[in-house]
Amino acid sequence: MLNNILQWTGTACLLTMYVLMNFYRELHPWDSVAGALGGLCYLMWTLRVRNTPQALVNLAGITVSLVGIYTVWG
Repeated sequence: MLNNILQWTGTACLLTMYVLMNFYRELHPWDSVAGALGGLCYLMWTLRVRNTPQALVNLAGITVSLVGIYTVWG
């Protein structure tokens, strides 16, 4: 059950990120915030199911999102 919640929450966050990036660019860095939250949900899921390659992809995505947030708000 928790795995499904993490995956669907991550999916909702990433879809939100894509909508913000493509249709609401003036709301930057909220797209990065949504991306970081989505990546975090998927990272928690990948750690639970022990999917190391996907965990590395999620860590990279979270890092890029946090750098984007820092460049705007830092």
